[in-house]
Amino acid sequence: MSQSRLFCFGLGFSAAAVTRRMLREDWWVAGSRRDAAGCAWIAALGAEAYRFNESHALDAAALAGTTHLLTSIAPRADGDVVLASQAETIAALESLEWIGYISSTAVYGDRRGGLAVESDAVAPVSGRGRRRASAEAAWLALGEGAGKPVQIFRAAGIYGPGRSALDQIANGKLRRIDKPGQKFSRIHVDDLAEAVAASMAAPQAGTIYNLCDDEPASNAEVLAHACTLLGREPPPLVPYAEAEAGMSAMARELWSDSRRIDNRRMHEVLGVALSYPSYREGLAAILPT
Repeated sequence: MSQSRLFCFGLGFSAAAVTRRMLREDWWVAGSRRDAAGCAWIAALGAEAYRFNESHALDAAALAGTTHLLTSIAPRADGDVVLASQAETIAALESLEWIGYISSTAVYGDRRGGLAVESDAVAPVSGRGRRRASAEAAWLALGEGAGKPVQIFRAAGIYGPGRSALDQIANGKLRRIDKPGQKFSRIHVDDLAEAVAASMAAPQAGTIYNLCDDEPASNAEVLAHACTLLGREPPPLVPYAEAEAGMSAMARELWSDSRRIDNRRMHEVLGVALSYPSYREGLAAILPT
């Protein structure tokens, strides 16, 4: 049997976890970053690196033989940069067995704490969510038109080593914001990689998967638990109305939505058993020893 070949557009935090996972199974993996420093980081993972950005497209040879293609590049205001320059090449790849697009639960918009299921109509309220929804539709259209099995992964807040509440505390960026009723879903990056790998093993064209753990929780709750793990006293709560004034535009977008994410399809269709079913297990695994 020929070796499976994975190409990751925008090989960053999430795709790196997928890369490590597939390299352990002796896959050939390659990926792209915007600049030379990013490409060096990819090479250090043990994958083949290519430079790709808005002004630097790939030629068809870079993707030759690719069996699995994963993209996690956030779309810009003018659309998805991968589709803008690579759609024809991707559509023509005879070797391609699976395409995955890592999107965001922001496409659901504000559910006022309600449950968001994959079959729900998208209703993004933020610019980020609207761009993601448009990119999802474009990737699904490519798959349908080219006969390629595209699957969409709507990931909740992705955390892991180097990117968690523990790091917020270590970096002095700790604010426990109190917004009554606000809930966020999240997923450990290694559990995300397991879900993506499970989908690769069983492609289902046009399928959408919510990727999150089993317990949505408030930002304040997670930060308080992280403080406890580090032996620190949690700081007092800051009312959202007070905290909002100093937030960036992106932070305001994140805090404007409240929803719980339904992950039954991930469990039942992909058969994923989470290593970190809540933030408690996830943070404990990250905690420095």
